[in-house]
Amino acid sequence: MLRAELGSWFQDPDPEKFPYDAVVRQYQRVGKHFVPQELLAALSEVRDRLPSLNGPWSHVQTLASFLSTALDKPDGRYDYASYLALGLLDLPAVTDPVEQAPFARSRCDRLTSQLVCDAFAFELAVADGRSDLLPKMRPAHDQVEKRFKHGLRAIRPALARMSLAAGLTADNPAELARQACFLVRSDMSLAERRALSVCVLPVDTAHDEYLFLRVLQTFETTFALLAVHLRGAMAAMAGRQVERAEHFLAGARTALSESAPLFSMLATMQVESFRMFREFTDGASAIQSRNYKLVESLCRRPDPERVDSAAYTWVPEVRERVLAGQATLDDAYREAAGSGDLSEADRERLAAAMEGFARALMRWRNTHYRLAVRMLGEAPGTGYTEGTPYLASVRSIPVFESVGAGGGGVDEPQAEALAADEQAARTR
Repeated sequence: MLRAELGSWFQDPDPEKFPYDAVVRQYQRVGKHFVPQELLAALSEVRDRLPSLNGPWSHVQTLASFLSTALDKPDGRYDYASYLALGLLDLPAVTDPVEQAPFARSRCDRLTSQLVCDAFAFELAVADGRSDLLPKMRPAHDQVEKRFKHGLRAIRPALARMSLAAGLTADNPAELARQACFLVRSDMSLAERRALSVCVLPVDTAHDEYLFLRVLQTFETTFALLAVHLRGAMAAMAGRQVERAEHFLAGARTALSESAPLFSMLATMQVESFRMFREFTDGASAIQSRNYKLVESLCRRPDPERVDSAAYTWVPEVRERVLAGQATLDDAYREAAGSGDLSEADRERLAAAMEGFARALMRWRNTHYRLAVRMLGEAPGTGYTEGTPYLASVRSIPVFESVGAGGGGVDEPQAEALAADEQAARTR
């Protein structure tokens, strides 16, 4: 069937009519690591034809991004960004004009709700008997219910800002998830639907990898938003707009707090399932997260030994920005505070806002570390790092130098949820 669809497309190579659904279905049926050579060769031929294709640039660009993700393993380019298909997600970029910063929240609300609801939709399709994809190690019913519960906690604030939360009227997690899927999908454009449908290419056929991909994509969305908000705060400080700087820093802190239930959602993965598909993700690691490093390096200039470590050599474009003297929030605060333009009260307001964000980021790091210990144990990382020892060594790095970070404990509600899931895992 797929061979016929691709053959038909080659006869009339319109980028808008490329058989995405059939190709994605085949990838999900066997796993990216096991895609037949015949299909890889056909997709490579499609890529060779890209320069000669007619049609709107947006359609050609989408196809090019999809093929870049689909062919990353045979090309020898497989990494964290290609595994998560980040090129297909409409994420805010650090190079966007800072004037667009106020609109980043609504962009990311849409994408966050779409990604989480798509994870819901997969679970519902399997439960309803409408999908047989990714059949290995199906989770127990109670674990799926927990996924719905934690995922709904993560997206309710976004749904409220999108004026969709009033449609959540059911009294059990599965039906609430079903309602959320309907509400979010009804609000999506055709372009958004297309992008969402083509950016899940798991490496294996373990059920839980679908959740893993969607949650990591959602975290990337959060950190893309943080980078934009931090730049907005820097610009506001330069203009001595204290209230505006507070607004952006509060928004960044809120975004981190709202993402915290995603850790509990991810903790419902079966450890054995995670370790099964992780065998085929070698070369892709969160140490390669460009958005996380952007956030870290926008807060303050990283120490020289960290800039020269794998943490930054894996993200060369971010490292180049740092070495070129990228401005930081630390710089902006010191300049504003030392200018004589701000009152003592205003300096304290800015410092308090920065400290609040720093505490939120430290909590995020520690919760991430705790979950990684549960999932990985002492196994090495997939990005050629030491795994959990690496996370342990970097979780206490100060967020800022110009102000304190406050406490850096695990987010308490998430700590309780993670502990409950750990206990449940031991008793199964």
